Amino acid sequence: MGDPLFSLSSSLPERLLKSTAAHHNYTAISEFRVLNRKLLKDCPDPNPYLQITTSSINKLSDEGYITVNVTGVLLPSTTDWVAMISPSHVNVAACLDNSLLYVQTGDFSILPLLCHYPVKAQYVRNDPDYLSCKKKECKKKVNGKCVLSTCGATLSFHVINIRTDIEFVLFSGGFLTPCILRRSQPLTFANPNKPLYGHISSTDSTSKSMRVTWVSGNQQSQLVQYGNGKSATSLVSTFSQSDMCNTSYLQSPAKDFGWHDPGYIHSAVMTGLNPSTKYSYRYGSDSSGWSNWTTFKTPPAGGSDELKFLAFGDMGKAPRDNSTEHYIQPGSLSVIEAMAEELSSGGVDSIFHIGDISYATGFLVEWDFFLHQISPVASKVSYMTAIGNHERDYEDSGSVYFTPDSGGECGVPYETYFPMPTVAKDKPWYSIEQGSVHFTVISTEHNWTQNAEQYEWMKKDMATVDRSRTPWLIFTGHRPMYSSNKGTILPSVDNKFVQAMEPLLLANEVDLVLFGHVHNYERTCAVYKNQCKAMPEKDTNGTDTYDNTGYSAPVHAVIGMAGFSLDEFSTNGNPWSLVRISEFGYTRVHATKKELKVEYVNANTRKVEDNFRIIRS
Repeated sequence: MGDPLFSLSSSLPERLLKSTAAHHNYTAISEFRVLNRKLLKDCPDPNPYLQITTSSINKLSDEGYITVNVTGVLLPSTTDWVAMISPSHVNVAACLDNSLLYVQTGDFSILPLLCHYPVKAQYVRNDPDYLSCKKKECKKKVNGKCVLSTCGATLSFHVINIRTDIEFVLFSGGFLTPCILRRSQPLTFANPNKPLYGHISSTDSTSKSMRVTWVSGNQQSQLVQYGNGKSATSLVSTFSQSDMCNTSYLQSPAKDFGWHDPGYIHSAVMTGLNPSTKYSYRYGSDSSGWSNWTTFKTPPAGGSDELKFLAFGDMGKAPRDNSTEHYIQPGSLSVIEAMAEELSSGGVDSIFHIGDISYATGFLVEWDFFLHQISPVASKVSYMTAIGNHERDYEDSGSVYFTPDSGGECGVPYETYFPMPTVAKDKPWYSIEQGSVHFTVISTEHNWTQNAEQYEWMKKDMATVDRSRTPWLIFTGHRPMYSSNKGTILPSVDNKFVQAMEPLLLANEVDLVLFGHVHNYERTCAVYKNQCKAMPEKDTNGTDTYDNTGYSAPVHAVIGMAGFSLDEFSTNGNPWSLVRISEFGYTRVHATKKELKVEYVNANTRKVEDNFRIIRS
């Protein structure tokens, strides 16, 4: 059977055909994603006993597990399933849009669409007693003897406060040919305005101020209270469907069936802080409610002696129940749990997440689930980010690459949820100093060619680093310059990007380059133009040590192993590739004035599986 891509109408633009091909191979596609492209209708089911009910009849809390009961089933089927829908009033019947409208999602079925995307779904057979009908109820007796019994099932859904009410819908026919059997009563949240999912970030290199960003259903300004009686008022922003991207011939998930109201994003700056100091804060208002008090630590100021930070890319999120969701990143929960454990020891100053943040890709409710997931770490230390292809890229949107990987978000939700100390909106590059490190954080998705605005900024930024103050220069962004994974339709490494960047890194004596995008861990020699300019030597502890006293070239590390399904290595034949590991984890970095120590931590075992040092006399 031929590739379905080439059975599409020849009227599709060539760039779109290439775009969808790349996305089709790159994006995880499941039955759950495909169900949105199917004609939905009510099942011809005359069963008067069938019901779907929930354990909660009162207002929903901000987080909890909802028990969904399916009862009165006459004939259990492997194709029965339950979807969590929000808002409850949305249309889950047929949408007769042209299927070519959604080819960028990677599905080529020429069928109408479900008008609104379900938040999550579970097959009823997740209850092991369902198909065997162990949960029987007698519905009719004759002469004291049961002559008609029905079957039931119990499912558990993890629910967080997404502000809009929710409803559970029972379908038959599986994900591929669904029809509606029953709908539950709508459930509302006790406080849809509740301030939630706060996370903090650095505003500059002094570490005397920190930004707090949170989400609420209330557009009125709120406060962050901190320190000894201090407070700051929030600036409020949001975005709408009209802010999402599409083209004249292509509408995106973010514009249509993936849309979910984001509420209001509040951001306030705590000032008058001291570096490397613990404080407590809470955010909210008397009318909307308050968050719990949280203790956070400011990072060390730029130019100070020491910094301990964690770094990774490509995290995303995963369900905390047995649901199927759009775009699950299976390693994300174990990585968050491992980092939260490390933070509890007090040995972390900040975190750098270098692109592919939530993988919401146009299904906006997933940003809430991601923000909830990272709260145990992002609320306690500076959580700095870089933009990736799944936040920014879309056809005709100004991104370097034309793949529709953002699902039409085009960086708008990312920049709203994660305001960094950038040049301006949609110019998401910046630099910051913490301890003995100068970080140059770039966007690989915006123009990086010579003479472009970002290129000139990079050139100036790195040229003006005071190496007596911050001896270590770390260059970071999303797409790598070296990888032993070749990629599929699009290569993992863009040679034009390498040709533009590599001379700049060498000229400015960049010590360490951190990238994501490829979902594994890989470390190089001190490399330039595919040649090892220097190899590490073992120190007395057997640790690979690069001596940059006589600088030769940068060391590169790909660290995209924090959640997304792992990539295998296409080849082992690259002489510049020294260590290759395909396991979920993160990197731990300890910088002093004389040493940069890097460790790769396996999130499941908590063991260090690679470590190296860069030193300078």
